Amino acid sequence: MNKIPIWFDTDLGVDDAVALLSIGKLPQLELLGISAVAGNAELHHTFENARNVCRLAGLNVPVYPGAEHPLFVPLRTAPLVHGENGVGEVELSPSEAPRETTLAWDALYKAAKAARGELQVIAVGPLTNLATALGKYPDLKTLLKRILLMGGAAQGGNVTPAAEFNIYGDPHAAQMVFKSGVPVVMCGLDVTLKAYLTPEEVDEIGSHDTPVCRFVHQSNQLALAFNERISAPGLCCHDTCPVLFLACPELFSGEEAGVYVETRGEVTLGKTVTDLWSDKQFADRHVFVVLDVDREKFIAKVREFLLSY
Repeated sequence: MNKIPIWFDTDLGVDDAVALLSIGKLPQLELLGISAVAGNAELHHTFENARNVCRLAGLNVPVYPGAEHPLFVPLRTAPLVHGENGVGEVELSPSEAPRETTLAWDALYKAAKAARGELQVIAVGPLTNLATALGKYPDLKTLLKRILLMGGAAQGGNVTPAAEFNIYGDPHAAQMVFKSGVPVVMCGLDVTLKAYLTPEEVDEIGSHDTPVCRFVHQSNQLALAFNERISAPGLCCHDTCPVLFLACPELFSGEEAGVYVETRGEVTLGKTVTDLWSDKQFADRHVFVVLDVDREKFIAKVREFLLSY
């Protein structure tokens, strides 16, 4: 089997952890490296969380530290969903792997050059690391095959009525990525809000007495309580969507579009503006906007991955 070389860029919180655990059970993917960025929690948490989840999953993959703050806006974290430490206040056993000091953008560029145009980046946090890499290495855009991201929304938002958390977290970085010309798959709220585990399904996973299942159940209790307060149907597996889109695209549907990010609006800052339903079309339409998912098959895959540890 020819494996797909991938890079995972993450602000590792509770849904990022499920995504990383899913990657660990997909034999068609070759995970070359992980870069941590501030977002769901501060960088010192997300960096250690990524290292510690790798230990939990038995993944021998280097984790590189990235951006501590967005390019031009203040850092906004999400403790109500992810806890102050990013993983629902669960204490994971610390990784014993060597602590990498190479910066994320330098490590990503090196991996992209070695992969000779075949590297695909799965980005599930603010896009600061990617934007920094694209700015520092102008030829990087020719070395990446595709960027699959969790972020944005063709309709609506969550952190504001117009914007989704990851894009709002660093709108200027997101605009750089969307304008780079690298093909993008955007798994925004349009699809991720449909990719949810019910509370009963989360409890069923937790009933399996393994370290991974216990961690997933315990770390997501804050997120479940938050979603209950906002009348969400369950626990959204936001960050697993781009992972499974890469491995099992038949589970999803969407449309090609032009997408740009609002970086100046007071009310609309961070809005991913698409031309999906407008008479006016952008000249550059290199983004595949994912709009729907077969929830039953998606959740069956997630459950299969988690229970196989």
